[in-house]
Amino acid sequence: MPVPRLLPNPPRVPRPRGLLASGRLLLAALALGAAPAAALGAVQLTVSTDQTAASLNGQPVRYLAPPRLVNGRLMLPLRETAALLGQTLTETGGQMGLGRLTVDPAAGSATLGGVSQPGGNVATVDTTVYVGVRLLADALGANLNVDDGGRTVTLTALREGGNPLAPQARFSTDKTVYAPGERIIFTDYPFDPDGADITSRKWTGRQDAYFQPGTYTVTLQVTNSRGLQSQPYSRTIQVQGAAVDTPLSYALKYAEPGDRFADPLVSGYPALTALPVPGPSYPLLFSDSPEAPTQSGVLYQDTVSGRARLLAYHLNALGRPARLYILARNVEGRAVEVRTERLGETAPTRIEGLLGQVTLLDYFASAGGHVLNLAPGQSAAVYASPTLNPGSGVNVMQDLTASGRVELTFVMLEEGLPATAQVVQQIPYLQPDERHQRGTFPNAVRSLRVNLASLPARLVIGDGRVDPALDGVDRLTGRPQRLLGNYGVLYDLQVYGAGGTAVAFSPRGGLYRGAMNIEDGPVSQTIKLPRSGNALTPDQPVLLWRAQSDRLDIDFVPASGSSLPISLVFYPTRPQAGFGGVRKTYQP
Repeated sequence: MPVPRLLPNPPRVPRPRGLLASGRLLLAALALGAAPAAALGAVQLTVSTDQTAASLNGQPVRYLAPPRLVNGRLMLPLRETAALLGQTLTETGGQMGLGRLTVDPAAGSATLGGVSQPGGNVATVDTTVYVGVRLLADALGANLNVDDGGRTVTLTALREGGNPLAPQARFSTDKTVYAPGERIIFTDYPFDPDGADITSRKWTGRQDAYFQPGTYTVTLQVTNSRGLQSQPYSRTIQVQGAAVDTPLSYALKYAEPGDRFADPLVSGYPALTALPVPGPSYPLLFSDSPEAPTQSGVLYQDTVSGRARLLAYHLNALGRPARLYILARNVEGRAVEVRTERLGETAPTRIEGLLGQVTLLDYFASAGGHVLNLAPGQSAAVYASPTLNPGSGVNVMQDLTASGRVELTFVMLEEGLPATAQVVQQIPYLQPDERHQRGTFPNAVRSLRVNLASLPARLVIGDGRVDPALDGVDRLTGRPQRLLGNYGVLYDLQVYGAGGTAVAFSPRGGLYRGAMNIEDGPVSQTIKLPRSGNALTPDQPVLLWRAQSDRLDIDFVPASGSSLPISLVFYPTRPQAGFGGVRKTYQP
C-alpha cells in the first residue's frame, strides 16, 4: 500500500465573486453550528453569584445549581463546572478528582497536587458539591478574572488533551435554525486516529424533527473496535417560527415502510366498504386445538382434492422432545401427485410473537415446487418440523395442490416414534382444548375490492362484525366451528384510487407482529410489520406503503400468535394547506 505524502500548496486560482460570497456564507453557517467551544482551544466560562445563567465562550448556558457565596468565598458546583469546561471528573472511593485537585466531600477537605488545602474550600449544599473558584483555577492551571464588584468571575482554561488513541465523534446538521416539523439532516463523520473501525454510535437528544419551539442539544459519542470511547460531541439546534409539518404529516412524508408513527384520531376515521369480487378460493385446514398437546396423537385430519391451505400452530407440552408432522395418504385407486405451492414455517421457538411473523415472511418469499408422488394407499410427510424441546412451538402455513383425493393428518409424535401409517393408526385422536379452534373452513381466500374516495379512511379486518368470521366444521367431532380472527385466511385486496395515498396498519386488538405483500404497478414488496418490535396500540399505526399507481394489490393473512382485529388506514399524501411544502430527500 503506498505511503500517503503531503502535496505542495496548489497555485491560487482567482474565483468568481459569486463563489467567494457563497464560500463566506458556508463558513458563517459552519461557525454557527460549530462544535462545543471546548473543542476549539481555550474554554472561557463567565459566572455570577446566585445566577444559574452563565456564558461559555460567548454562548448562553445554564447551571442547575447556581454559584454561591459561602462564608465570603465564591464557590462553583464541581460536577457541572467540570462538564462545562470539558474536563474529566473522576470518582473513586468517595473522592472526586479534577486535574491536580482531589476533593473529599464527606470530610469537606481538598488536596492540590497532594498538598492539603485550607478549610472552607469545599462545601456540600443540597447534595451538590461546591469548590472555591480560586482553587478550581489553580487545579486546572486556568486564568481567573474577577469584576470590580467581586460577584462575576471568568475562568479561562485549556481543554484536556484526552486519550490520543480514542476515536473522535463528529457530526453536522444542514442548518442550525429549523421550523417546527422541519426535517433535520444529520451527517456524522467520526474518525479514529489509527484508522480503527467505528463500531457503535450513541446519540442523545437526536430527533429527525422537533415539533415544539425551543433549544435542543444533540450529542454523539462513538466507540471504536478496541472498545475505546470518544468524548461526547454536541451541537445545539434552535426550533422557531411557523410549523411546516405536524407529526402526522411528517410521518406520511418521511417514514419508512414498517415504521410506527402517532395518530390519535385513527380510530375515528370513516370505515370503508369492501365489495366481494369473483376469484379462486380453496379450503383451509386449521389445526390449533389442542394447542399444547400433552401426549402423542392425531391433532386434526381431513380429506381434500385440488388446492388447500394448511395452518398448524402448536406448542410441545409432552415433557420430552417431539415433532409435528403433516402426513398425506393417497386414498385414490391411482397415483396422486401432491405439490407444495407455498410454505412458511417458524420452528422451534419459545417466543410466541415470532411464530406468525416469521412464518408469513417465509410464506410470501416461498417459491414452492416440492412434489411427492404417492402410490395408492401410500403415506408420506408433506411437512416435518424440526425437533421441538418441551415448551417450544411451531407454526407452519402451507399451500398444496393434490391431483386426487388425499387424507391429510396433523400429528404430534414424541421423538423416537416414526411418522408411519401404522403409528398413526395406533395413536389416539386428541380432543380439542375448548379454547382454540380446529377444523376445515371453505372459501379461505377473500377477494375484495376497495374504492378510495374521501380520505383518511380505514378498512377493518378480523373483527367478526364488519368482517365476519369464517364458518367451518371439525371433521373429527362433526361440530361447527367459527374461525375467530380469520387466522390463515388470505385477503386478496384490490384497492382502486390509491394514487397519491399512503397505507398504514393499525392494530386494534393488542400485540401484532406479521407481514403482508403489496403489488404497486410493476413493484412487488413484502413488508415486515412492524420493522422492529411489536405493533401494540391503535394510535401508533405502522406505515406500509406510499402508492405510485392507481391500483394496489395487497395480500394479507392474519398472523398466528397476534391479536385481531386490525385496520388498514389510507391517508392522502399530497400536502395539506399550510403544511408539507418542501420535501428533503437527501439522507446520508
